[in-house]
Amino acid sequence: MTEYCRQTAWLDTAIGRHIRAWEQRQVNQLVSNVFGYHAVQVGLADWDLLRKNRIMHKWYTQQRANPSMERPNKLLAQPEALPFETQSIDLIVLPHVLENAYDPHQILREVERVLLPEGHMVLTGFNPLSLWGLRERLIGLEPRLPAPVGHWVSPYRLGDWLELLSFDMEDSFLGGYIPYCEQPHWIRRWQFMEYLGPRWWPIGGAVYVIRAVKRTSGMRMVGLDWSKLQPRRRARSVATHRTQRTSNTE
Repeated sequence: MTEYCRQTAWLDTAIGRHIRAWEQRQVNQLVSNVFGYHAVQVGLADWDLLRKNRIMHKWYTQQRANPSMERPNKLLAQPEALPFETQSIDLIVLPHVLENAYDPHQILREVERVLLPEGHMVLTGFNPLSLWGLRERLIGLEPRLPAPVGHWVSPYRLGDWLELLSFDMEDSFLGGYIPYCEQPHWIRRWQFMEYLGPRWWPIGGAVYVIRAVKRTSGMRMVGLDWSKLQPRRRARSVATHRTQRTSNTE
């Protein structure tokens, strides 16, 4: 089963729909007030995370072709090599892309390339510091999540990567504090953990949503304070004695 099939299959489970609904609410809040001309969602093209954004031109990329990609605004592209011009995108959303990539650094560099200055990037991912991450590491238990836990990127490490690429992390949300369970009645029974988890264990959410803004460092002249300099006096003109030669006429 391909990574795309594993992701979509897990998102259709009861626990997957629970996480999907939480991430949708956070992303809707973050993208609703982002304006511009072009917005891109990288991966999971069937899950529209740009629905609440008012940018006119929206594009959805997918690594492998599927029947739903026959729409004109869906593109076949690798996240490490996006088919967009440099500094041409105002908003880019990456749902669970880094944890399923062989080179997440290259994906972030590519995002930095295509984003305009002051452009927005929204990422979602699994948190390795959560109870879900601990469960995936336990020997003897079958992994349940669509991405190997060794590929998960913690929000703290992601913050360091973004800082190196001149991104400012503006917002960060953690959710999915309930224990991992696949039955709907148990999900409903543990629902209170979504409200108490941020207070009891703030870093323990199973998934995160992060918004970062691409910054550009402006040039600033440093050195002397020109306002404190005394005006220079003009140098006195030096008179030169010129001797005019005249020729003697006979």
